[in-house]
Amino acid sequence: MRILTFTGKGGVGKTSVSAATAVRLSESGYRTLVLSTDPAHSLSDSFNIALGPEPTKIKENLHAIEVNPYVDLKQNWQAVQKYYTRVFAAQGVSGVVADEMTILPGMEELFSLLRIKRYKAAGLYDALVLDTAPTGETLRLLSLPDTLSWGMKAVKNVNKYIMKPLSKPLSKMSDKIAYYIPPEDAIESVDQVFDELEDIREILTNNDNSTVRLVMNAERMSIKETMRALTYLNLYGFNVDMVLVNKLLDAQEDSGYLEKWKGIQQKYLGEIEGGFNPLPVKKLKMYDQEIVGLKALETFAKDIYGDSDPAQLMFNEPPIKFERHGDIYEVQLKLMFANPVDIDVWVTGDELFVQIGNQRKIITLPISLTGLDPGDAVFKNKWLHIPFDLNTQGQHHREKEFNKV
Repeated sequence: MRILTFTGKGGVGKTSVSAATAVRLSESGYRTLVLSTDPAHSLSDSFNIALGPEPTKIKENLHAIEVNPYVDLKQNWQAVQKYYTRVFAAQGVSGVVADEMTILPGMEELFSLLRIKRYKAAGLYDALVLDTAPTGETLRLLSLPDTLSWGMKAVKNVNKYIMKPLSKPLSKMSDKIAYYIPPEDAIESVDQVFDELEDIREILTNNDNSTVRLVMNAERMSIKETMRALTYLNLYGFNVDMVLVNKLLDAQEDSGYLEKWKGIQQKYLGEIEGGFNPLPVKKLKMYDQEIVGLKALETFAKDIYGDSDPAQLMFNEPPIKFERHGDIYEVQLKLMFANPVDIDVWVTGDELFVQIGNQRKIITLPISLTGLDPGDAVFKNKWLHIPFDLNTQGQHHREKEFNKV
């Protein structure tokens, strides 16, 4: 299943681009589902059709859905939530507070992601278009498999190695103790969510089938946010294959009182094309009316893609590479707009930590690099190179911060 994720600053027109892409995919014969994860849903407004938490048919080969995280939470976490609510309530915590305490941060968004795996496994669709929330929320959403995995792993291990083996002997000792033993369905729910979390990571970072497309306007704040988004998406291993600059005034026509604004757009457009190179940059015009309904979306899709197939890979360069040159093994990350002074790199055990601001990526190292200290990391052509000298194998390991360049 081809997965296309669209994101961008609020108000840049990503929902219209997502909907138009889905329409074109369906017309090309792909069984297409367009899914909105934005809490402020506007996908239904774009199609001018009421949408709900389950797929609604728009036309032949096209379905759409606006995810309700609370519905997903109830379906996937109810058994676990019921158990922990009972435990907290026994300690005097009120019902509402107990319910809230059973939900890990990001859990609501997580279950939106789990739909991706389930739709893929069902084989009902050839293409999935994700219309996401504004950039900051999208980064949080897409990084959830990384950031939540430690918490889910801890819960799973407690259940697997402590609670489950001890449940039967403890239940025979005392009714009070038995009261705190999680039921089988709660343990199974945790195991299932954790396993699917790992699968989601693999699906979203499979750069042959899953890519991100950035929608922006030719404005300073939009450009800066898109630059940050590209850096963080690459940090987490997501391949961005296209940048779409929306709402451009026609350079050949008189724009009246917007003529000055057109000049500003043209100046920024040059910066965008130069700064985001070699990514393809698609320029989209400002329309004189709303892009609402199938007919308008079909016209918009024609302007975006022409006669090309929206499902094709527009640009393919893995954002994380492992390369060996003699005895030097390099981990390379594409961080086009990162400021070197904001980056920290260190190793603990078999994990390489790369942190930019408040975003952190954990990369599991090959066995041959376990115990090695990274050398001084350097930037080369927008890539961060982190070297490991294989000749130092077996030396005492210690945490080492990135030597800022």
